[in-house]
Amino acid sequence: MKSRLYFSEPGIACSAGMTCDDLWKSVRTGNRSGMRKVVTCTGKEIQAARIEESSLVPSRARYDMKVVRIEEAALNVLEDAVNRAVARYGKKRVAVSVGSCDNGSEFSVAGHRVFFSRGIFPSGYALEMQGADYVASYVKERFGLEGPAFTVATACSSSAVAIIKAAELIEADIADACIVGGVDIASDTVLLGFDSLEAVSPEPTNPFSRNRNGITLGDGAAFFVLSRDYDGKGAPVFLAGCGESADASHMTAPGADGRGAADAMKAALADSGLRPSDIDYVNLHGTGTKLNDAMESKAMAEVFGGDIPWCSSTKSVTGHTLGAAGALEAAICVETLRRNEGREWSLPMQVWDGQRDESLPELKITGPENVMGTGDMKYCMTNSYAFGGSNVSLVIGKEARRG
Repeated sequence: MKSRLYFSEPGIACSAGMTCDDLWKSVRTGNRSGMRKVVTCTGKEIQAARIEESSLVPSRARYDMKVVRIEEAALNVLEDAVNRAVARYGKKRVAVSVGSCDNGSEFSVAGHRVFFSRGIFPSGYALEMQGADYVASYVKERFGLEGPAFTVATACSSSAVAIIKAAELIEADIADACIVGGVDIASDTVLLGFDSLEAVSPEPTNPFSRNRNGITLGDGAAFFVLSRDYDGKGAPVFLAGCGESADASHMTAPGADGRGAADAMKAALADSGLRPSDIDYVNLHGTGTKLNDAMESKAMAEVFGGDIPWCSSTKSVTGHTLGAAGALEAAICVETLRRNEGREWSLPMQVWDGQRDESLPELKITGPENVMGTGDMKYCMTNSYAFGGSNVSLVIGKEARRG
């Protein structure tokens, strides 16, 4: 990175917790109570990590739907940070960058059912509510901003790419701060679509196990204010480096050799000016599918050699939140850095059966142990990989505590 860009405290919402404290407790203890069987509109039961409707309240949006209510739950935490950014930089200098894949599917499906039966859309239905840009437009409207606002839709890497695009806006002097993150829902459309690909596990996902059998999809949102200046308390956490690659090996399957994933990690390290040995923890993409976990294991071995750092797939607790996953897992890295200052490390654990796939390079996967390192943790990496070969790695760092 040319200059340091700082993360505010994250605002998050997912089945594993509606606050950072609750999410941290879940990923530290392996609490996956948010994963359960749901019944889809076809009557088929599918394992998912959905947020309970009772945990959400109506939003201020023109089109109030579940994806926006989840977004609102995460944005509420940012109110003060956004107000400070607007006071410092002005409304025109605060941008919005959101990663998301769902385009109002709950209204779209219902609206089209009416259209197909009656030949007309129901009252109140508008094409805008299923537009890809609406989740970004809502953020801009909610805070009364006047800077650029856009949505990134690169499947499961969407919000990781959104973080990179937010950094580029600031580096290009188009903005001084950006509300950045992602939001997605495990709608029936999504669940049944992934199920048709035979990618959904019948039981909670089991990443990197020889018995792994697919994804558990989930709802989620995570947002930050990314800015030139740090105005929070405690140790400042910053975006240290970004890396992207596009192997385009297949429409849905990742490149089997892991080269594209390795290239993204290497690019993020080069951008940050760090060596592989400087990384203290890696949040793996770790979806629990045969192909993803195989290629990511190979990529980790290529990048880190015989000195792989502690790593885990927190999707084993949160579920795979699709377009929100990159931001949600970046938030977990931010919290990991903030909660490990000058003492024994407490890292996000992976829930799995512990049955390693011996055909793959061995990873140093975290478990329920409390001590996984000592001293002041400085750098985390988080990986996001998507359909079409979109590969993203982010390196997140921590400065010494201020004040």
